[in-house]
Amino acid sequence: MNFQTWLQQIGKSERSAKSYSTAISGVMSDWAGEAKLIKDSLLDITSPKALAKISEKLSQADIFVARNTKGNGMYSSALKAYAEYLSDTSNEEIQDDIEELIQSTEIGKTEKATLINARVGQGKFRKGLIEYWNGCAVTGFGDTRFLVASHIKPWRKSKHKERLDPFNGLLLLPNIDKAFDLGFVSFEERGGIMVSPELECSDVLGIDAAMSVLLNDRHQEYMAHHRKVVFKK
Repeated sequence: MNFQTWLQQIGKSERSAKSYSTAISGVMSDWAGEAKLIKDSLLDITSPKALAKISEKLSQADIFVARNTKGNGMYSSALKAYAEYLSDTSNEEIQDDIEELIQSTEIGKTEKATLINARVGQGKFRKGLIEYWNGCAVTGFGDTRFLVASHIKPWRKSKHKERLDPFNGLLLLPNIDKAFDLGFVSFEERGGIMVSPELECSDVLGIDAAMSVLLNDRHQEYMAHHRKVVFKK
């Protein structure tokens, strides 16, 4: 899946998706090339880590700062979106998390296996969410083959115990899971959905303002973290 298609699938309008994609492949690649950060195009970068290093230097370039200010932050938004695209499609972050677990000397083999399964959305964590929700937490859709075990408080921000806590999870249809994971939607304390102003075409994802989730008291701390840290206000 290319960057422009991905942008539209996460709710960007066709116009914004084209603008972001063109900016990355066009002038921003030229600026990065002139700064000797890349040889060809930013679209050739496939590693989130590699992009992060380039982005840090590119965003400090005089021409980037000037054009980004004039464009009301469009170029920084495009760069951030491309980083999210790589993170979503490369699985590098998941691989790094699993490798970190494998190398850890603080936990035993059994707990390692349990945590690794939880990181890839399987095992004990997913089973706990299926038992609790009995379907999509938002829509009620019941065929669990289509549903994703999603952490509320992101994996990298969670302690080992929190990573396995079923109350730190929602069972979601893929479209809602992706929007939730990327911070385009969150949920209020009473369960009503919050839709980010950055999600331009929520209807494309089948997301509407009437959606809600029935939260237990034990979900609240995790969801408060999501609203504060993950949600794009």
